[in-house]
Amino acid sequence: MTHIGQIKGTDFHFTDCLFFGALMSATDPVTVLAIFNELHVDTDLYTLLFGESVLNDAVAIVLTYSIAIYSPKENPHVFDGRAFFQSVGHFAGIFAGSFAIGTAYTVVTALLTKFTKLCDFPMLETGLFFILSWSAFLSAEAAGLTGIVAVLFCGITQAHYTYNNLSEESKAITKQLFHFMNFLAENFIFCYMGLALFTFQNHIFNALFITGAFIAIFVARACNIYPLSFLLNLGRKNKIPWNFQHMMMFSGLRGAIAFALAIRDTGTQAKQMMLTTTLLIVFLTVWVLGGGTTSMLTWLHIRVGVDPDEEMKREVDNQAATGDLGTSVTQAESAWLFSMWYTFDHKYIKPILTHSGPPLTATLPVWCGPIAKILTSPHAYENQEQLHNEDSDFISQDELTINVESTTERPWTVRVDADDGVPPAHQESLQEGDLGLGGYASSVGNSSA
Repeated sequence: MTHIGQIKGTDFHFTDCLFFGALMSATDPVTVLAIFNELHVDTDLYTLLFGESVLNDAVAIVLTYSIAIYSPKENPHVFDGRAFFQSVGHFAGIFAGSFAIGTAYTVVTALLTKFTKLCDFPMLETGLFFILSWSAFLSAEAAGLTGIVAVLFCGITQAHYTYNNLSEESKAITKQLFHFMNFLAENFIFCYMGLALFTFQNHIFNALFITGAFIAIFVARACNIYPLSFLLNLGRKNKIPWNFQHMMMFSGLRGAIAFALAIRDTGTQAKQMMLTTTLLIVFLTVWVLGGGTTSMLTWLHIRVGVDPDEEMKREVDNQAATGDLGTSVTQAESAWLFSMWYTFDHKYIKPILTHSGPPLTATLPVWCGPIAKILTSPHAYENQEQLHNEDSDFISQDELTINVESTTERPWTVRVDADDGVPPAHQESLQEGDLGLGGYASSVGNSSA
């Protein structure tokens, strides 16, 4: 654009290109995910799209911070190796620091809800849960880090640990509170974007730049989705199908995060042009891509109306009919790194921070006995047998080998009880914050028992 005279060379620099690319990498498929939730789209597709958008947002936020402080000594608008590695160091430091602050507040909240009687005061418990989560954002901003990333990781870890410690009444109140705040925030940010589009005094509309930006985000989206899906499928038996990949490509909306990053600094003409372009991209992608989601789902033949519990029951029935329990992909194909993390989390972290998991007296060495007794919740002893049954779905490769070998000697039978309430694969998620949608419980037993 500089060479063809559309932008002056003194107005748009190398760092401006990096900054615009970083903020445009933040996908925000809120509209698509809301439609997915309403239509009960295949849970695998929902999980892939949600996880990708969360990771993109976190990286984009930290990356824009790092580019903003990129400052070579001689010329701040050209590439400099030393300044580049300094920015990489800032990126790693900001990301790690924000993660540490978010998880630290989770640890504090989890221990407070575990070792106090806050469960007797549901309103106070919910208020403390909210205030400490919000404090993660404030502390990160005060420390010069990114509050959004801190509260993101705080929310992820709070849902996995602290939510399990809340009383049933507090769980209901907390869930409703955050659903309401989520709804309110989404409406507010889109109202604010609409207001900024018509009231911002320094809009710079450059047709070539806007067109180039639209083309670039779709080309970059394709270069992200298809090659990464291909690489992932090399190591997966449960492949990411082509219709899922096309839907993920279609769902590359831009939204609140891109707008928030663009409006932070509008001091130069380049930044003003970025804000104008970002607003147009956000509105057009939300209207066009968000509005066409239902039609695209139909055209790509993606399943809707999927009930996760019915899917589980059907899978168990199929395994019982074929006599092959080794086909459970979600259980048997867990990556070794995930398997190691799950074992460590289940044996040590959860028992320390929550009422879940086995007693620490059974997992820690004998010489840690006094500490284990202090940190172990009384509920852990009461629920030890129940928790053992809940976690039987998550088996290691060695356990799988033993179980599969044993099937050659004794056939397996599957019992489905309609009165038990929640299927085993959902029981632990129920304690971690998922209210559960199941109506069946399956248990695998030996026919000779």
